Amino acid sequence: MTVAGRLAGKVALISGGARGMGEAHARRFVAEGARVVLGDVLTEPGRALADELAAAARFVELDVTNESDWEAAVDATAAAYGKLDILVNNAGVLHFDALERTALADYERVVRINQTGVFLGMKHAIPAMRSAGGGSIVNISSMAGLQGVAGAIAYSASKWAVRGMTKTAALEVGPDGIRVNSVHPGGIDTPMVAGAAATDETRGGAYARYPIPRIGRPEEVAELVCWLASDASSYSTGAEFVIDGGASAGSVPRLKKPD
Repeated sequence: MTVAGRLAGKVALISGGARGMGEAHARRFVAEGARVVLGDVLTEPGRALADELAAAARFVELDVTNESDWEAAVDATAAAYGKLDILVNNAGVLHFDALERTALADYERVVRINQTGVFLGMKHAIPAMRSAGGGSIVNISSMAGLQGVAGAIAYSASKWAVRGMTKTAALEVGPDGIRVNSVHPGGIDTPMVAGAAATDETRGGAYARYPIPRIGRPEEVAELVCWLASDASSYSTGAEFVIDGGASAGSVPRLKKPD
């Protein structure tokens, strides 16, 4: 007997879906019975992933800072699969530098992608979800949306904004049967982290001081996102869901282990 997955019959649009956490979300969603549209500026890996996932997936070129791209992506999702039930605002970039050395152009680039991209995604997905009778929006924020991160002023600003926008949207669209939640990962082993913070300290040493002393895996975040996208989380909206190995719980003193 075939057992239906948690997302059987649902249709999802995932921004930044070509690699990293977006790829993990797409694979988990398809495994749970969903059909997915992968939106990304990385066309080659995006198309390759969609081809691998076969009839359950499509790829669309999506620059999340471009409003017409969002309109086209939502339209393409409806054209391919008839509706839109789930939006995962996953696309994001990371920029490290001291506040005084951060160029305005770099600050604005991070905000456009991480913050404006989420706004535009929600703006254009909500009408389609309303037509479908409801849905779930999952906005990928960060541990940096819960606490300050030195050396990441633009990233922190954008991820705090995602947290606030999530709550505002949840209040507005709850009566339409649309839930909106934010996910706050800590360090996750993705190309974005590898490219922006590839030192021994950030890739290994820092995580050794977490209560769960290792870097996270994209598949672990995908499990949480899948739950939020599914009907199993039907009474959760406007909330933060943290997946950071315990990093935001507080500092961990170096205590001697008991004998």
